[in-house]
Amino acid sequence: MALFEQISEDIKAAMKARDKVRLETLRNIKKVFLEAKTAPGANDTLEDADALKIIQKLAKQGRESAATFSQQNRQDLADAELAQVAVIESYLPQQLTEEEIEARVKAIIAETGASTMRDMGRVMGIASKQMAGVADGRVISAIVKKNLG
Repeated sequence: MALFEQISEDIKAAMKARDKVRLETLRNIKKVFLEAKTAPGANDTLEDADALKIIQKLAKQGRESAATFSQQNRQDLADAELAQVAVIESYLPQQLTEEEIEARVKAIIAETGASTMRDMGRVMGIASKQMAGVADGRVISAIVKKNLG
C-alpha cells in the first residue's frame, strides 16, 4: 500500500479510536501530501520516495519547533509538538545508529580513496545518497569530518 493510502486508512482508524493527537497529525500530513500532489508538474501523483522526504521534513520541523518552545519555557507546547513528531516518525524507516553510519562512511572513504578534507564533498555526496531517509545529514557530515580530519 502506498504511503498516501496508508495515511488515509490511519486517519479513519484514529477517528474510530478518538485519538486526537494522531488524527490531527495525520490530517496535517495528508494536507501536505495533497499540496505536493497538486503542485505544478506533479501530475497528480506522489511517489513513496517523495512522501518520505515530506515526512522527514515535517519531523525535522516538529523537533525544531519543540526545541524552540523548550527554550522559551513553554514545555506544554514542546510536549504537544513532540507527541506529533512521534506519530510522524512512526512512518519513517528505522534510523541508523552512529556506529552504523560511521561504518558506512569508512567504507565510502575506502572506496573513493579519500584522505583529506578536500575530498569531503565527494564523500558526502555518496554518503547522502546511500543513507537518504535513514540518517540525518548533520550526523553524516560530523562523522565524515571526524574521519577525514
